[in-house]
Parts: sequence; C-alpha cells; structure tokens
Amino acid sequence: MYWTKYFIPTLKETPQEAESVSHQLMLRAGLIRMLMAGVYSYLPLGLRVLNNIQTIIRQEMNAGGAHELLLPALQPVELWQKTGRDKTIADVMLRFTDRKGRNVCLGPTHEEVITDLVADHISSYKQMPLILYQIQTKFRDEMRPRFGLVRCCEFIMKDAYSFDADEAGLDSSYRVMHEAYMRIFKRLGLSCLAVEADSGVMGGNVSHEFMVPAACGEDLVFVCSGCKEPRPYKEGVDPVCPKCKGPLERVNTIEVGHIFKLGTKYTSMLNANYLNAKGQSLPIVMGCYGIGVSRLIATVIEQNHDDKGIIWPKEVAPFDIVISPLDVTNASVVAKAKELHDTFEDRGYKVLLDDRDERAGVKFKDAELIGIPAQIVIGRDFIANGTLEYKNRRTGGKTVDTPSAILALLKESIK
Repeated sequence: MYWTKYFIPTLKETPQEAESVSHQLMLRAGLIRMLMAGVYSYLPLGLRVLNNIQTIIRQEMNAGGAHELLLPALQPVELWQKTGRDKTIADVMLRFTDRKGRNVCLGPTHEEVITDLVADHISSYKQMPLILYQIQTKFRDEMRPRFGLVRCCEFIMKDAYSFDADEAGLDSSYRVMHEAYMRIFKRLGLSCLAVEADSGVMGGNVSHEFMVPAACGEDLVFVCSGCKEPRPYKEGVDPVCPKCKGPLERVNTIEVGHIFKLGTKYTSMLNANYLNAKGQSLPIVMGCYGIGVSRLIATVIEQNHDDKGIIWPKEVAPFDIVISPLDVTNASVVAKAKELHDTFEDRGYKVLLDDRDERAGVKFKDAELIGIPAQIVIGRDFIANGTLEYKNRRTGGKTVDTPSAILALLKESIK
C-alpha cells in the first residue's frame, strides 16, 4: 500500500475533546473520527486494527468449539417485556415505534433474541452442548459517552452463549470460554486481570470480569502487592488480601470482557426447554460471554504507547512494515523502495510505503505516531553504500545493514 493512495489523516495537534491518551492517539493517528458524542467512524487504519482484533477473537472462539451467527440489531420490545428487562435497562435502551405501529428497539444486548432462537431449535439433550457467538453492533443511550471508543452509544461486541443440559455442562462451557478469553487478550498484547464480579442485571450466580489496568479506567480493582491476586473493589473492605494477608492496592481498569453463568434465568422465562434422557422437560442451562470489541482498540493503545505515539502489538498492527524513502526525487531510492515493498508483500507482510514528498522529520514522526512495528529507512546510507536502516518501534533499536540482512532481521522480529 502506498501512503499517497491511502487515507491516513494524521493530526499534529491533540484535539481538545480527547480526554484519554488512547482517545488522543486514535484521533491524531487517523484511526477514527467523531460524528457526534459517542458515535465514531472507523477510518482505514482503524478498520484494519478492528478487523485484526475480530480475526483473533474468531480464531479463538472457533478453537473453543463455538459457531458464529449474526443476530438482528432491530428487536421487538415485546420480547424484552417477557423477561422484564424492558424496565430494568430502560434508561439505556433506544426504542421507537415503526410505521406499522410496532414497538421496537436497537439491541443493547442479545440474551432474549438468542434464547428465543434456540427455544425453537433445541428439543433434546442430545443437541447439547452448543456454543453460539456473534460480532455485532450494539446501541445504548449512554448519558456520558467518554474516552473515545471506551464508552460509546454505538459499539461493537462479541457475545457468545452456551447451552447445556445441566450445571456440570455449564461448568465445562464456562471453563472453555474463560480459557479462550485469556488467549485472546494475550494475543492482543494485553495484561489482563480476571476478577470475580457481580452479575447485575444479566442475572446468574457466577461471573468474571476481564479487567485491563489503564490510567483512564473508570473501574477499580484491588490487586495484592504480594501474591498479585486480583479482587473486586468494594468500599470499606479490609485493605480484602485474604489469601496471603499482603496489602491491597487500588488499580484503575477498563472492562474488556465479562462472562456469566446465567443458569435458567432466560430459558425458564422464554420456554426454552429440552427433554432429558428420561423424557422430562427441563429448561436449558445457559451461559453468556461478552467482549467489548471496539473498546479493545483503545485498551490496546492504553497499554502500548509512548510519548511519540502508538506501539502496536504484532498481531494487531494495521501494517507490519512502513518503508520510508527520504528522498523521493532520487530515482534509485524510489526504485529500491518499490522493490522492497513488493518483495515484502510477496513474502506475506503487510507493507505501507511512505511515498510522500515530505521532510524526513515528518515521515519519522508519522511512522512513530501510527505505531507500525518495523520501519525501514532508505536514506543517505543507501545512496553511499547500499545499506538500509531498520527501526524497531517497540524497543527503539536501530540497525544499519544490507537489504538481505534486514530481511532476515524482519523475519525474526515480526513473524
């Protein structure tokens, strides 16, 4: 990809409306733009990152035996009335009446919809266990949208639902999803805490939140300075380590995932039953597993940046390599840049060629700002002796060597 043919509207100055580091960098690096408070457009770089995150999630969910589907965002309020959640989350539900007089809403979540679907298709214990998931846009009427993609009115989530014949089956599905979540967050380059949590309006008696330490985080977690065990934060709690008696410290976090053992809360209300081996009709036992997909972009940046810009983890980065020819008026420099671009792409790398006629300082600052893991500079050293400069965005390390040696170095550091 050539920079001059792509759309990367970087900003030199930090927008005034940006509160958190991640929000500032997403705007400055040209990942997103705000349409109105809590609603954002994903620009090409941001969409590439979003797609990479979704790919990782899909790979790990599929590896855990889950099957992807897509549920409607437009939902009848009547379905929500059956569970009473039309009232319990009424303050965030976006609802209206269509021209046919139907009361509908834009789904803030999908427990009712998936349960209604499964009720029509699962009738026997032999059809379980079953785990279904989707990656879908959700809508919530947030009172105070903040921090860019961290708290939005329109956002993208991955939600999965497990269906089992008994509690033992639910325990197994829950464990599979817990393990999948930890793999996902590790691949995203995140340090994540799994904390026992309150199930809230979702229901059920067991749940865990996946919390990422971040300065802009609005959630608090206790972390033991001794055994490093995370604990849910509660006011007035003994400073709660019950395991090693070490002191607990408060840590600001962003919630990136939440999993619940729902039990039969929704299936009993929506008549999602099955016949067991004895022919008895029983409600399906259910679990729910959510990940805030779009907020993961912001969360990754919160844990992966410096004063120069973003530092993308390898699997999340929109490109693997940015090639920066410093003199685009020099025919041999341009020819080498294009040759390297094609060579790296043929070898499976995602490559961005900065072919702009800009000063070296501008190219270096933009490369650091957008956070591509590897930068190859074609400058005076190439003109003098045919060598290139390789920069590692994360470590800041630099190497000057021949093109073949740089290629070998990239193979080790990126793939």
